[in-house]
Amino acid sequence: MGTTTYAIALGANRPTRHGRPAAAIALALDRIGGVVAASSTIETPPLGPSIRRFANAAALIESDEPPPVLLARLKRIERALGRRPGRRWGARPIDLDIVLWSGGRHATRALTIPHREWHRRRFVLAPLAEIAPGWRDPDSGRTVRQLLTEVDRRRPRT
Repeated sequence: MGTTTYAIALGANRPTRHGRPAAAIALALDRIGGVVAASSTIETPPLGPSIRRFANAAALIESDEPPPVLLARLKRIERALGRRPGRRWGARPIDLDIVLWSGGRHATRALTIPHREWHRRRFVLAPLAEIAPGWRDPDSGRTVRQLLTEVDRRRPRT
């Protein structure tokens, strides 16, 4: 397998010995390596039962690892930065998800690319649109920028 580009979504909402959530994102980017582009870090409201706001970012990385190998490495980085198994959508020191890859689709029991919910989540789309606005969803053919516009349009205006 040659070099592949992956879009990684990063999120954190719990301070750790490494610092505030934004610091955890910066440290995770450093440990992931192969970063060719990284978005700014944005603050977003929690999803699910957590009460803490999230720091979210996205990165494009290049790697010669196939998706399952990269996923295993990302999980090791999460554990090294203090992530433990727990409640879905609960507070977490770091969350690293493979959202897209230049290989199109990948589906196993352990990993589905594109990520099942990425195109519905502003906290993934906004940072990703900053660094890869023209990347097309292999399912719908829409660009990241178009998907972000659709998500923003569905949000009620107050």
